Amino acid sequence: MYKDKDLIIRPIEKKDLPRLWELIYKEEHPEWKKWDAPYFPHKTKSYNAFLSEQEHWINSENYWTIEVEGNVQGTVSYYWEHQPSQWLEIGIVLHEADSWGKGVGTRALKLWINHLFNQLPLVRVGLTTWSGNQRMIRVAEKLGMQMEARIRKVRYYNGEYYDSIRMGLLREEWENQHGYS
Repeated sequence: MYKDKDLIIRPIEKKDLPRLWELIYKEEHPEWKKWDAPYFPHKTKSYNAFLSEQEHWINSENYWTIEVEGNVQGTVSYYWEHQPSQWLEIGIVLHEADSWGKGVGTRALKLWINHLFNQLPLVRVGLTTWSGNQRMIRVAEKLGMQMEARIRKVRYYNGEYYDSIRMGLLREEWENQHGYS
């Protein structure tokens, strides 16, 4: 568990499952999906179907919950782009619009990056988004990430092409930025 004032990121527990299902799978067209890779389809899932997959969520190393003032508001995650070379990509979703624009995402990702650099022998942490999600790009920049690639016009959404954006942060940049050695 990592904490920043009223914000905590921590492994997902069984008690979180009803809330996570409600945030992620209950609605067919949730607002958050307009920003989180909207060019990939989102499918609702019954609560029982979600519960049948609970072993993928509870105490997962690569999916944690974001809790603010005791209320689960989203998740942070990572996946291996290429594990043998320790190429890891991170993600975040704040599922309710009223939590956007308040610094929650920046604070949660800062804790998550810190956790990953502390727990894994990483040289770099990456983040992939799309040019339509300017808030995500600003969060990544605030955390010291640099634009490493812009793959032009490869994401199609609502009749328009967008760029795929790859950003990254090296361990030494993180340590210099945060005073670690």
